[in-house]
Amino acid sequence: MEKTNAIAGDYVEIHLTKLIYEGTLLESPENEKGIVLLKLDSGYNVGFSKKDILEIIVLKKSKEKEISSVEIKKDNAKPNIAMVITGGTIASILDPKTGGVHPLQKPEDFFEFYPELFEKVNVARVEIPFMKASEDMDFKDWQKIAKIAVELLNDDNIRGIIITHGTDFLHYTSAALSFFIRNLNKPVVLTYSQRSIDRASSDANLNLQCSALAAISDIAEVIIVGHATPNDNFCYAMPGTKVRKMHASRRDAFKAVNTKPFAKIFPDRIERISEWKLRNKNKAKPDFKFEEKVALVKVYPGQNPDILDYYVKQKYKGLILELSGLGHAPTKRARNSWTKKLKEIQNKGIIVCAVSQCIYGRVDPLVYSNGREILETGVIYLEDMLAETALVKMGWVLGHEEWRKSKKIIKEKMLENISGELNNRLEE
Repeated sequence: MEKTNAIAGDYVEIHLTKLIYEGTLLESPENEKGIVLLKLDSGYNVGFSKKDILEIIVLKKSKEKEISSVEIKKDNAKPNIAMVITGGTIASILDPKTGGVHPLQKPEDFFEFYPELFEKVNVARVEIPFMKASEDMDFKDWQKIAKIAVELLNDDNIRGIIITHGTDFLHYTSAALSFFIRNLNKPVVLTYSQRSIDRASSDANLNLQCSALAAISDIAEVIIVGHATPNDNFCYAMPGTKVRKMHASRRDAFKAVNTKPFAKIFPDRIERISEWKLRNKNKAKPDFKFEEKVALVKVYPGQNPDILDYYVKQKYKGLILELSGLGHAPTKRARNSWTKKLKEIQNKGIIVCAVSQCIYGRVDPLVYSNGREILETGVIYLEDMLAETALVKMGWVLGHEEWRKSKKIIKEKMLENISGELNNRLEE
């Protein structure tokens, strides 16, 4: 390769024997100095061996981004909303040297990239409790978000809240807020982006525009708002306890499961699909109690039930079992029957609930003998509740000492439709 004055961040041409690639030159990893990395215009990164490169031509030198002082203009004719920024792709920008993204450092940076957000609302308050990827969160982070949300919901100058969040475990947070915030009086809107703002295919702008409309609507629900299709046409507003991330990378990754979305939201209007609770004059109340010694266990054919001994030894209080379609586990006909072990751990005080591994439908232990055998051990079958929602709800229910005193009360609470987590009439 000929010598070049190209540095990381420059827009370059890389000439191979028969091909030419254009893109942004990236820093090479310390242990890969023989590799040249390039971010293509498509947003994907590609690597080349230096020995295969004939020439690198600089088309445009990189410039350090100037520190901007974005003024957030207020318009008294527009309604006020609040934003809670927690991290994730939607709150990140491209680092042209590494090809990765890093968190925005201050609210002004965030608003510089998403000016369309201000077309219909004033962002009157901004809270940044932390900047984390969603996989790094736990129930203490959910509690922090909920505490801030309750304060904002009880501020008479705030019409609604937008919470920006990473995608991978967003539905756990939406479920937690659905239980942690009682007497909900205004919209709590969680939104995201699958693709960072530097990419032409970013979904962030439409999601935020639709979230702004949702935040000033009459929807008094915890909802997730995001692309309804791969196209930039409209978003869905989906119930916080009945939604799941269904695709790793598509922009319409989130879908309402076993129910309909509340609404289609376009940048200029909301079209109702199903009923929702209405904005009201209640005072939102916090209920952040949570028992962290709960777990989600996926059951598979031939699995040894001795795995459950671990949870007994570690003093877990509750388990959610992902069973087969209608709610089956290996029983007396299987080499590794779960029947005896399930009785044993429940006699030791562990609460065991069952959900389906299927995305759609509900558990029903009465259809086949295997289901009836598991039901007779005392396992609580949770109808059509999603596994992630069930885990969060169990932690919340078991966090209340007054409920934990009786398995009968725990069962009643787990089967009580507290935040729309159960649906007697299933929808595709």
